[in-house]
Amino acid sequence: MLDCCADLLDEVGYDNLSTTRIAERAGVAIGSVYQFFPDKKAITQALGLRFLDQFSARVTERLADASFSHWTGAVDTIIDEYIDMHRNVPGFRSLHFGDIVDPRLLSGGSDNNRVISVRLRKIIVSVTGLPDNDELDRAVHVSVEAADAVLKLAFRDNPEGDVALVYEAKRLVSSYLSHFSERNGGDHPW
Repeated sequence: MLDCCADLLDEVGYDNLSTTRIAERAGVAIGSVYQFFPDKKAITQALGLRFLDQFSARVTERLADASFSHWTGAVDTIIDEYIDMHRNVPGFRSLHFGDIVDPRLLSGGSDNNRVISVRLRKIIVSVTGLPDNDELDRAVHVSVEAADAVLKLAFRDNPEGDVALVYEAKRLVSSYLSHFSERNGGDHPW
């Protein structure tokens, strides 16, 4: 059902998505949809959480396998994974992590970007061994918010993403994080 929801989001958009359409596409009775999801918002929430898990796994794998000559390579990698999902994962281009439905879709208590920044911070700590503290939390959260704004702009008029604006998102985040790097000897941004 989630795969069918993803395909339909790209085809008809959220406003024209319905549980009936999802059931028809999935070849199941509408009751089967309602057995798991009370409405289309619940289905898109599950899809958004699946996207977050996919993004997290991809970022974790790439960061763990990479050897960067400079920490800004990690910033590029994270943004590149987001861009790749936007271009190649059905439904992601339409839903992202759920803002089109609800800015708190992933977690009723936190903004979607906050949920993403907490997940990324945990990945960064697990991969790098950096201490998990308030400064790191704030830096990752601000970075996610800034990158999100510029990446939305990059994809607003270009379904593949304006390459120059994607570059600017990377530059913006790296520039912001550079002051943390300078304060801590230049090895990492925190």
